Amino acid sequence: MLTIIEGRVLGCLLEKERTTPDQYPLTLNALVLGCNQSTSREPVMQVADYEIEATLTKLKAEGLLRFVHPTHGRSVTRYRQVADESWGLAPDAASVIAVLLLRGPQTAAELRIRSERQHRFVTPEAVEDVLRELAASGRVHLLERHPGQKEARWQQLFAEEAEPSVAAVSSPSAGSMAERLAQLEARVTRLESALADLLPDGPAEQDTPPPIPPELAVESFE
Repeated sequence: MLTIIEGRVLGCLLEKERTTPDQYPLTLNALVLGCNQSTSREPVMQVADYEIEATLTKLKAEGLLRFVHPTHGRSVTRYRQVADESWGLAPDAASVIAVLLLRGPQTAAELRIRSERQHRFVTPEAVEDVLRELAASGRVHLLERHPGQKEARWQQLFAEEAEPSVAAVSSPSAGSMAERLAQLEARVTRLESALADLLPDGPAEQDTPPPIPPELAVESFE
């Protein structure tokens, strides 16, 4: 089984490949930022560069990752995952596994909302079908509901899980609050994407002023 850091690295690469394809494969700096970002990560981690470098080497040896050496003007080594190929995951299943690796056990409803940028599930039944197929092959399993949880949660079986917080388990409204938070995060993500599409790629070019008619021109005596 993969370690927590290995799971975070692969989850980040799976996610970024689908959500920011223009920046993929990722550089080491981009991967460190993606692993340690404060949104869409549970728990939030602070992994050092050297820890991720060691993890990348190990994942490469296990056939789950490849190094992309500098070519065509790129000056640094980049990294891309091949875990989805090694594990035989279809795009819909890969998006579910990515979110589970990055955010821990979640309900089917949360997975549907949080994986929207990677793969859009048309109906709740669609994501449940994927989860059942993954469970049949031993990739995920359904956890028993804790007191106060409205729905049972699914857990991935590729990597170790961080210990859940006591507050998350004991809060009587944890399920409904998590679902509302996931919906808000999805709305913010859609708004950010829409805003990025509206903004120009570079600085706007200034319009060239029209020439001054000869009859209005002022001669210079300098």
